[in-house]
Amino acid sequence: MEWIEDRIEWVADGKPVKIGLTRAGTGPAMLLLPALSSISTREEMRPLQERLAEQYSTAAIDWPGFGKLPRPKVDWRPDLYRDFLRFVLEDIIRPAVTVAAGHATGYALAQAAVDPDSTGRLVLLSPTWRGPLPTMAGKRMGLFGALAKGVDLPVAGTAFYRLNVNGPVIGMMARGHVYADPDWLTGERMAAKRTVTEASGARYASFRFVSGELDPFPTGDSWLGTASSIPGKISVLYAESTPRKSKAEMIALAGLENVAPTVLPRGKLSFYEEYPEDTAKAVLNALV
Repeated sequence: MEWIEDRIEWVADGKPVKIGLTRAGTGPAMLLLPALSSISTREEMRPLQERLAEQYSTAAIDWPGFGKLPRPKVDWRPDLYRDFLRFVLEDIIRPAVTVAAGHATGYALAQAAVDPDSTGRLVLLSPTWRGPLPTMAGKRMGLFGALAKGVDLPVAGTAFYRLNVNGPVIGMMARGHVYADPDWLTGERMAAKRTVTEASGARYASFRFVSGELDPFPTGDSWLGTASSIPGKISVLYAESTPRKSKAEMIALAGLENVAPTVLPRGKLSFYEEYPEDTAKAVLNALV
């Protein structure tokens, strides 16, 4: 199978942003959107993409402000991510299926509510709408936004960011919320995750996600209301061992009339990265 690694350029607040893109496979077009998190890139979709590329012409793309490439200093916010997804769907790929993970699912839902044909069938993996700090606190707080802007400071901001993405913190987060197998994050995999956090300009979008500044919806009700307004069936996949607060949100989404849920027996938030074979089978079954 031929793998094509490419880069595209997009402009955010007048600043050019280089973004990574990976294509593979033949068949109907499928867009894969990775989660928005401090350690996420399109490469987390690679094991799943390998399997789906046997039946689809797949394209996995990084989100601006994330990935391994240098990122400019930008006040990353939901409007920019909505604009970026429209750009991808209009200029890069017109998918028959969009597979989105984590926070990416909210942006996919928002786009599908405006233009259902632009995204094709939606398959949502571990769908979330609220960042880690607001989820932990149970609400948005002004302090979180202030912390996000504080990370922009050249010296103190860099130091604060580093405290939150060092090896022990990433390991604790991964074992507690992301991966079911505590030994899955091997030394090689940890090094790859650390590379993401150490890319030039990584802190600007990363901590905005953590603080909830990139939340695509202001409330859970607006998230559910948007999803319920989308015509056609939405497929939602999540793992049985998903962390409690996030799982409660996914169960609420799965209860909508136009949503068809699948609960996988293994994994946590990134079950699709840890168990790609199980996930690929579930995705393909959902698309039948």
